[in-house]
Amino acid sequence: MCGIVGYVGRAHATPILLDGLRRLEYRGYDSAGLAVINGGKLDTRKCAGRIAALAKLVRKQPVAGSLGISHTRWATHGKVNDENAHPHFDASGKLALVHNGVIENYQSLKDELVRDGDTTFRSDTDTEVLAHLIGKLYDDSCASTVDVAGKKTRLFEAVCTALRQVIGTYGIALVHADVPDFMVGARRGSPLVLGVGNGENFLASDVSAIVAYTRDAVYLNDFDMVAAGPDKFEISSLAGDITEHPVSKVEFTAEDIGKGDYPHYMLKEIFEQPNTVRDAMRGRLNPEECTAKLGGLNMAPPQLRDVGRIVLTGCGTALHAARVGEYLIERLANIPTEVDYASEFRHRNTPMTPETLVFAISQSGETADTLGALRESRRKGFRTLGICNNA
Repeated sequence: MCGIVGYVGRAHATPILLDGLRRLEYRGYDSAGLAVINGGKLDTRKCAGRIAALAKLVRKQPVAGSLGISHTRWATHGKVNDENAHPHFDASGKLALVHNGVIENYQSLKDELVRDGDTTFRSDTDTEVLAHLIGKLYDDSCASTVDVAGKKTRLFEAVCTALRQVIGTYGIALVHADVPDFMVGARRGSPLVLGVGNGENFLASDVSAIVAYTRDAVYLNDFDMVAAGPDKFEISSLAGDITEHPVSKVEFTAEDIGKGDYPHYMLKEIFEQPNTVRDAMRGRLNPEECTAKLGGLNMAPPQLRDVGRIVLTGCGTALHAARVGEYLIERLANIPTEVDYASEFRHRNTPMTPETLVFAISQSGETADTLGALRESRRKGFRTLGICNNA
């Protein structure tokens, strides 16, 4: 899964961006990169490979500035190489964009840009097409606007206009060399969180990337957009309505999510399993009455008794967890249970009965196929619940 970290403030951005990416390193990725703006100049470092390779590149070619974005990529379009690594840029090279998700109509958007004379594409990604589209809309708008406030408005409106043309999913963060101290983010189907600091603000695909710098977070909803500077931010919908979002306190600390003394996250998770299982069951088992107290289902006992079939759907490690769940549910609850790949479940016409209960399982909460399966199950009118490691 890809990761996003963005920063606007007064501190040196590069160490914060790299540190945030390292905290997201437990996700799969094949390349990494960052872009930082300083004095109206956009500096970029990106490469295929691990974050350590990006850090080495930055040490050889330092990047200064207090506004920047960074990304770890898992290839969906194009080979694993330096050119396809994020950030991606518009035709002018002044706008930098990082993106999680898939732009499904990127080819038609690209064809239209090419017909308009844009032949400067450098990568094979759908993300670069979105960057070119936003950059073109920004450049084609009122070019006579020279004040900073006007440029911020133009950039934000260009993002809005571009995203209204997009079919697909996205969590994005972008900056422009002509617009200092200003970062734009947007979400649809791919998580994005705003971290609120003192004289600084952050964007991230997961709050774990920024919890070392702030415990105040705003979780964006689908079709939300955020414009952030060092001292303030504003959240609105893609339709242009200003929306109010509560600032939440993050309950865990940076130490809670670190690797500790373990060489990698997988080994840490293996050794944490006994305590994790104990914590998950704590307060739920009642030996005296030989029963269990289930929380989070939001189902009354009569509804639970009406369940005649259970479908567990997910991808990757979530699917493996579902396999275990299949045996446990059938053994303990004696209810027929089956496991289905979310990528298959969402597209085929699965015969379902009225008493079916569907569980959509995701480790990250942003697996596109699992989210699609969840929406499809709800669209068909089945009782559907989600199980996720992230709140």
